[in-house]
Amino acid sequence: MNAAAGQGAEMADAAQIVLNTIRRPVIMISEQGFITYANADAEDFFRSSATMLARNTLSKLIPFGSPLLTLVDQVRERRAPVNEYRVDVSSPRLGIEKVVDLYVAPVPEYPGSVVVMFQERSMADKIDRQMTHRGAARSVTGLAAMLAHEIKNPLSGIRGAAQLLELSASDEDRALTRLITDETDRIVSLVDRMEVFSDERPIDRYPVNIHVVLDHVKAIAKNGFAKRIKIMEDYDPSLPPVFANRDQLIQVFLNLVKNAAEAIGSDPQGEIVLSTAFRPGIRVSVPGTQDRVSLPLEFCVRDNGSGVSEDILPILFDPFITTKPNGSGLGLALVAKIVGEHGGIIECESTPRGTTFRILMPAWKEAPYGADEDGEGDRK
Repeated sequence: MNAAAGQGAEMADAAQIVLNTIRRPVIMISEQGFITYANADAEDFFRSSATMLARNTLSKLIPFGSPLLTLVDQVRERRAPVNEYRVDVSSPRLGIEKVVDLYVAPVPEYPGSVVVMFQERSMADKIDRQMTHRGAARSVTGLAAMLAHEIKNPLSGIRGAAQLLELSASDEDRALTRLITDETDRIVSLVDRMEVFSDERPIDRYPVNIHVVLDHVKAIAKNGFAKRIKIMEDYDPSLPPVFANRDQLIQVFLNLVKNAAEAIGSDPQGEIVLSTAFRPGIRVSVPGTQDRVSLPLEFCVRDNGSGVSEDILPILFDPFITTKPNGSGLGLALVAKIVGEHGGIIECESTPRGTTFRILMPAWKEAPYGADEDGEGDRK
């Protein structure tokens, strides 16, 4: 092999490596419609190997009448690239609710061939929903402050009056006065829980070992509400600290693990998996600035319970949304508020075979030169 041929082969290998590194499905389609190239993400997207994909035309892999086929024809005809947003390619093969952004471009070196790059809308839509969750949490903040002032004071008067009536009431009426007392106590307890939403003080944050937090939550669960449920760990031991408040993280994961335990119920095969991973590449914009914050730390709580119904899933983190007979619907709203205030995002994925709550959060960065690096660094 001469030097030029060797260099060409090396460049081809480099191109292959680069395309596999891109975290987007990329395929090349021949003039006859066959898939002549697919990178690693494309194999995952189409749930088939590149070798198997090469035996099929694009029209056999996507739904009949899909706009993607029309876009490919347009690009071939006009010999110019096209962007198309929110194209539905849902099918039994690719999965339900499969919505993508598309970039389709001609390949001049191979007449009639086009390259298609897919960008799934899921992460962008998740981030959009996070903004909605945070707005809902802010709205309940004002409601909580109002309730604390306008409701708790009259309730104390009602409770006092019921206690006075109980002293001179008959046995039959005494049951009613106790009902009044119990119900006022329940409402006060609900308002107390809502007052947490009105706390707008800055969060005291510092580097936290997430595995210490999760081990603490697991110990609480195993000694209480999840005694009979198997709780497993799938940790990345090299994970850097998360920049957060330890107590609030405990509150978040206790809520999620308790939800998972309730979804499992008395199923003897029930199990909960706590996992951590490093996922670079997720960045979100900070409202009001040009900054983009990286969220490389992924924490998941998975269960194999009955799942969340599809009609509840989009509004799961809104206040007062619950499927429990005696639930207040504030637990997950509080979780979304805490995660949002930490600069992170939370999302739920659910099927009839189980549910996954996924949290993405920023990592702790070393203090700049000259700053006090010892202060909070040892807190866990």
